[in-house]
Amino acid sequence: MANHKSALKRIRRNEAVRLRNRYQHKTVRNAIKKLRSEEDKKAAETLLPSVVSMIDKLAKRNIIHSNKAANLKSKLMTKVATM
Repeated sequence: MANHKSALKRIRRNEAVRLRNRYQHKTVRNAIKKLRSEEDKKAAETLLPSVVSMIDKLAKRNIIHSNKAANLKSKLMTKVATM
């Protein structure tokens, strides 16, 4: 257990950040699944920019690696393009 007041604060802060990151990451994963399961090309094309934006925000905040973000975006764009 931490002995310093600042260490206790840091533990509380880390937990809050961890929960926020998990929530954001899960939200993006659900959006990706929704986009992948989409059958209609028009609907997928309207959904794609928002999903790409969400992925970029995760990468910018270091929740996911930038290379992973690039791979996800590439695969999603390819899927939508080949519908």
